[in-house]
Amino acid sequence: MSATVELIVNGVAHRVVVEDEDLLLDVLRTRADATSVREGCGVGACGACTVLADGRSVSSCLALAARYDGARITTADGLPDGDEVVDAFVANRAMQCGYCIPGFVLMSHELLAENPSPSREEITDHLEGNICRCGTYSEIVAAVESAAERRAEARDGDLMGESA
Repeated sequence: MSATVELIVNGVAHRVVVEDEDLLLDVLRTRADATSVREGCGVGACGACTVLADGRSVSSCLALAARYDGARITTADGLPDGDEVVDAFVANRAMQCGYCIPGFVLMSHELLAENPSPSREEITDHLEGNICRCGTYSEIVAAVESAAERRAEARDGDLMGESA
């Protein structure tokens, strides 16, 4: 059976007809041009397909698109230039091939939204469902720590500006 759903992908509404079995991953890639969403394992175990749906991480290779009618979906394609998490990943050389990085970046955004000052252990715990076949885990953790520090400095700067 088919249904028309509206997916708000990176701030842009997409009205699409989906079948009951259509995966969010495929719909995002083929009908919303969100090519940073990637299939790695197809069973929700590697994190390459991670997107944020209403701020929460979702393995889009397992998610049925019809269930996300009206959801605000963020993919790495939709992150702005100068995104502090992306910049931290680049500065810390937290990638080699880059295939897994969109999922790691989005999971990092989720973590920092929930916990602005995570410990190293909290970072590794939150990212444990993501696999980097190139093995840049220490650089990825350093990137998340750096992004958290940058956000804290920005918050502190904003507070200093408010009190002046």
